[in-house]
Amino acid sequence: MKNAAALILLSIVNAAPAVAATASAQLVGIEANPAPGAAIPASLAFTDETGLIRSLGSAMGGTPAVLVFADYTCTNLCGPILAFAGAALEESGLVPGKDFHLVVIGLDPKDGIQQARAMKTSHIGASSPLAEATTVLIGAPDAVYDATAAAGYHYVYDAEHDQFAHPAAAYVLTRDGRIARVLSGLALNGTDLRLALIAAGHGRVGALIDRITLRCFGFDPARGIYTSSISRWLAFGGAGTMLVLIGGIAFMAVGMQRRTRL
Repeated sequence: MKNAAALILLSIVNAAPAVAATASAQLVGIEANPAPGAAIPASLAFTDETGLIRSLGSAMGGTPAVLVFADYTCTNLCGPILAFAGAALEESGLVPGKDFHLVVIGLDPKDGIQQARAMKTSHIGASSPLAEATTVLIGAPDAVYDATAAAGYHYVYDAEHDQFAHPAAAYVLTRDGRIARVLSGLALNGTDLRLALIAAGHGRVGALIDRITLRCFGFDPARGIYTSSISRWLAFGGAGTMLVLIGGIAFMAVGMQRRTRL
């Protein structure tokens, strides 16, 4: 994505004072590590940018969704992560609102509708199909806690700078709120999000070629990205070829021994 490296570098430079003020012991626990089979309750209630109270399930619109947690007044990574997610979804070739929704949940209970709307407009836009399929939510502390706890999303509040130290992650959810994938928020691309959403859609998202392609990719949970499995298949193929050669040589050797005896 354009200027991605510059945005990441700028974010890291800006984040340095806040990180220095946060105890290293606290930073160790900052991670996105959901339990196997974890789901975020679709019934959790939030307020959207129009002031309407709605559930997480309603914001997802009955489709798989990409979920991002953000501090709406953050000047470090939150904006770039949301921008990366939006750009990757635009590149995915999937149809916003039909194949997926993008949902953002605010971490800071002090942020209101105005701050949520400003971040969405700045990094997603206001009138595109993607913007229409994007919902930014604010919620009471209990609702935010329930969502982050279910997602295994561990973060720390830095009171000195009034900022949050949190993982750079994007969740891909099935239509019923189960966590299908956790992707690196700083390495998002159209291919990875397309594959993740197709997998989360259980064959209802994407075309046949997508489901075939999905079989040629493996998901690396340590790095939060999809990796081509072609090397694995080449290894299998090489081993099979070797076995065939060994078998052929053995067959020829046995044949020669028989002829020699005759």
